[in-house]
Amino acid sequence: MAEQNTEAKLKNLLKQERIQLWNPPYTDHDNQPGQQHMEELAERYAPLMGLSVSEVGGALESIRVQAVKRGKGNKTYRETNVATLELLLPRDSRKDPKSKKNYLETRLDVLVQEVVDRIAEDHGLKYIKLILNGKTLCVDQRLDEQGVKNHSKVMVLKVSDAELKQQMSQEEQKKKEQNESLQRTQKGFQILSERDGSEDPHTTPFLEIADQKGNPLKIPDKERKALILAMGFHEKGRSLMKRKQYDNALCHLLQADQQFSKCDSALLTSVDNYAVLQLDIVWCYRALEALSCLDDGRSRLQRAEDCFLQCYGEQRERLLMIKGNTGREEVLFLRLYLLQSLLSYLEGNDGQAQLQLSKVESLYSRLCLDSEKMAQLMALGFSEREARLGLRAWSGDLEGAANHITSRRQEREELKQRERQKRRRRIEDISTLTEMGYSRSDAARALHCAEGDVRRACEMLQDSGGAQLTNNNTEGAASPEKVEQLLYLGFERDSSEAALRLTGGDVQTATMLLLENQGVLSPPSTSASTSSSTSPSSEEPTTSSNSTEDEELVSEVLDDISHHEEDYLDLTLEEESELIDKMKTYLNRGSTHTV
Repeated sequence: MAEQNTEAKLKNLLKQERIQLWNPPYTDHDNQPGQQHMEELAERYAPLMGLSVSEVGGALESIRVQAVKRGKGNKTYRETNVATLELLLPRDSRKDPKSKKNYLETRLDVLVQEVVDRIAEDHGLKYIKLILNGKTLCVDQRLDEQGVKNHSKVMVLKVSDAELKQQMSQEEQKKKEQNESLQRTQKGFQILSERDGSEDPHTTPFLEIADQKGNPLKIPDKERKALILAMGFHEKGRSLMKRKQYDNALCHLLQADQQFSKCDSALLTSVDNYAVLQLDIVWCYRALEALSCLDDGRSRLQRAEDCFLQCYGEQRERLLMIKGNTGREEVLFLRLYLLQSLLSYLEGNDGQAQLQLSKVESLYSRLCLDSEKMAQLMALGFSEREARLGLRAWSGDLEGAANHITSRRQEREELKQRERQKRRRRIEDISTLTEMGYSRSDAARALHCAEGDVRRACEMLQDSGGAQLTNNNTEGAASPEKVEQLLYLGFERDSSEAALRLTGGDVQTATMLLLENQGVLSPPSTSASTSSSTSPSSEEPTTSSNSTEDEELVSEVLDDISHHEEDYLDLTLEEESELIDKMKTYLNRGSTHTV
C-alpha cells in the first residue's frame, strides 16, 4: 500500500511538471533510461518525498518502464489487436526475482484456458488460476467476455494438486450457492412486486412503497416493480454484509444497482436509498481489498454525495424539516468521507486524504457515544438500537434522547394502528360484498380497482352481473368484438377480458379501468352458478402465486428485510474506527518524511 502511495505521489509530481518519462531525455530511442536525467530527477524529488535517492530512483524507473511498456502495448494493440497484460506472478515463479512485473501479449478473443496454458509453460507452473479485479476468471470463457482489456492487471495464483480438487469443489459450490441466492432473492421479490394488495395481506403478504410517514407512493407499475427488486436485493446485500460475507453481499448489491438504473432519475435523487447503496458497494470493495476498483469506487462515491445533497439539502435543511434533526444520518457522511480519504491516499493525494480524515475524526468524536448514557437508556427499557439512534439524534443529550425514542415509538404504534384499521376495514368491506353473493376474489379485485370505495366496487360487480344476465352467459360482457377493440388499443387479452367483465361490457369504462391499473388486471372468478341467480359464483380460484414454493420464497426474502426503518443508520462504528486508525498511521508515516 505504501509503495502504491509513493508511485502515485511521484506520478502527481510528474503530471504537474508535465514530465513524460517515456520520452527523451528520460528514455532514449532504444527505450533505455537516460541515466543522468533520471538521477537528477530522483535527487530533486527525494527531499520532497522524504525518501532516499535510491528509493525514489527505483520508483521513477518503475514508472518509466510501465509507461514505455504501455506505449508499446498501445501501438501493438492498435496495429494488431494483440493486448498486453500485466501479470502479477507468485514471488518464487518470477524469472527475475527483482522484477515485480511481467507481461504477456495475447489477443482478447481467446479462451482463458489458452492463456493459463501459456503462463504455466513459460513460468514452469503446474496448476494456476487467474484473478482479475478480485474475481477468478473462468477457463471456459474468453478473456474479453470477462472484462479483460489491454493493460489489465491479472494476478496468477498457484494451486496444488489437492488444493486444485478442493478449490474446484469449493468454487463450484460457492458459485452455485451464490447463483441460487441471487435467483431465489430475485424470484421472491418478483412475486412480491406482482402483488397489488388486492388479496388478504394476512395470507398473501405484499410490499408497498411508502414515504417516511408511511403514506403509499403512487408510481408507475413498471417502476414500482423495479424499485421493489432493487430495494430487495439491497436488503439482502446488507444482511450478508452484517455477517461479513462481503463477496456474496457485493453480488446482491450490484444486482440492486442494476434494478435502480431502471427507475426514474428524479425518484432516485429524492430518496437516500440509492446513495446508501453506492456507499455499501464501495464499503464492500474496501473489505475485499479490491484496489483495482478504484475508478468505479470514486465515481460511486461522487454519485452518493450528489444524491445526499439533492435528498437532504446543501445544509441538511430538507432532512431537518422532515425528521426534526440530522444526527442519525451523520454516520452516512462519516463513512462517505472515510472512503473518500482512503481513495485519495491510494491515489497519492495525501493532502486531500488528510482533509477528509479531519472531517471524519470530527464526526466520529460526536457520534461515538457515552457507554454510561447508553446503559441508562437501556435500563429504562429501550433497546440498544433505540438508545444509539436516540443519543445521536440529540447529540448525546440523555433527556432529549429518551423523549425522542418515546415519540418515535408512539409514531410507529400509530402507523401500525392505521395499518390494522385499514386491513380490518378492507376485510369488512370484502365480507359485505361476499354477503351479497360475490366471491372473495372478485370482491377484493373490485375493491382494489375502486381504491377502497365500497359503493363503486359494488356498482362494478352489479354492472358485471347485470351484463351476464342480459346476455344470459358469462362471456357476453367480454364479447370478441369488444375484446378486439381493447386489443387494438394495445392492452393484453386476459386483462381486456377481465376489465370488460368487471365493467359489464362497457368498453369506455373498461379502457379507463385498464389505464388506471397500467394495463394489468388479473382475470376475476366469473363462472356462473348452476342456478338462475344473477350473482357471480362464490367459488374461490386457485392461483400459482399461492403455491407452497412461492410462499417459502416470499417468507425467505421477507426475513432479510429489517423491521426497523432506520436499521441502515444503526452503525456501531467499530469497522470505521479500525480504518480511521489505519489511515492515521499511513498519513503520519508520510508526514514524518515531508519537508
